[in-house]
This record gives sequence, C-alpha cells and structure tokens, in this order.
Amino acid sequence: MPTLGGYHKLSPKYLDHNVRGLDTVDQMATVAVGLVGKRLMYRQLIADSGLDSGARS
Repeated sequence: MPTLGGYHKLSPKYLDHNVRGLDTVDQMATVAVGLVGKRLMYRQLIADSGLDSGARS
C-alpha cells in the first residue's frame, strides 16, 4: 500500500525557518526582517488561484 501524505522528509532548505524556540517578540522581528524588500501588490492579493472553490492561494 502506498504511503499517504504531502511530504515524506524534511529538506535542509527549510530547517532555518524554525523559530518555535524564540519568544513572540523575536518571532515577529524575524518576520519583519523577512519582509524587507518584498512587496505584495493588490492585484496579486486578489488574483484568481485557479482553485474550484474560489479560494486564494
């Protein structure tokens, strides 16, 4: 029987994103630093995701 699930191993690529050990203020600071230089345009926010449910991705 095949294994079910979305993923089967943790890639090292994502290991540096674990901030669970930090307190809330430090977690939010990490988020803020990650937002520097990024921009979300309104048209991207409301763009059709192609999902049947109409949900945004």
